[in-house]
Amino acid sequence: MQGLFESIFSDGNIKVYSFFIVIFVGLIIGVIFSLVSKKRINSTKNFFIAEAILPACVAMVIMLVNGNIGAGVAVAGAFSLVRFRSACGNALEISIIFIDMVIGLTLGMGYILYAVIFAIIVIIALLVLNNTKILMPRENHLARKLKIVVPENVDYVNLFNDIFAKYTKVYKLNKAKLCNMGSMIQLNYEIELNDNASEKSFIDEIRCRNGNLEIVMERVIYEEKDL
Repeated sequence: MQGLFESIFSDGNIKVYSFFIVIFVGLIIGVIFSLVSKKRINSTKNFFIAEAILPACVAMVIMLVNGNIGAGVAVAGAFSLVRFRSACGNALEISIIFIDMVIGLTLGMGYILYAVIFAIIVIIALLVLNNTKILMPRENHLARKLKIVVPENVDYVNLFNDIFAKYTKVYKLNKAKLCNMGSMIQLNYEIELNDNASEKSFIDEIRCRNGNLEIVMERVIYEEKDL
């Protein structure tokens, strides 16, 4: 049993069969890990492919380094170049890339069983966290983001206050910017509708006030912070 957890390169040499075992295990783990994580982050095809082959690629590099300090420093520099030539993703994507590299490093050192066990644990953790409702964003069904376009020659500050007082609990003007070559002003509000407010009537009153110019209203989803 102890032998299963030892490196297959314990004699210091890389055999042909050991090389193929490491590469194939790396590809299998990479593909499985990519399929699982794709459901969590909705990744692109390019990220999916890169994630699938990364463990095998890292394992190959580590096998070639094989204890050579100079080569190890060169590899670290190459990874740094790849990092700075790449667009930064979100926290989960960066974590997945790091996990892939850890798996590749483990495989490259010959610890096949450790790499497989670690991959299984991470996959289970991703599946559990992905289905944990407490981590899901919450939606306020009455909160809205509202964009209203008005002519640039109107005093927009109090233009819709009476309408907002009629249909909303709270409202706040966050931003006003010029658009359409300076001939229009776009107003960005955050509002919360009254419980029984009619969105259709609300928008109708606004469009009568702004001259049938563009109006956009969308729901707001808040991320849970108190976990």
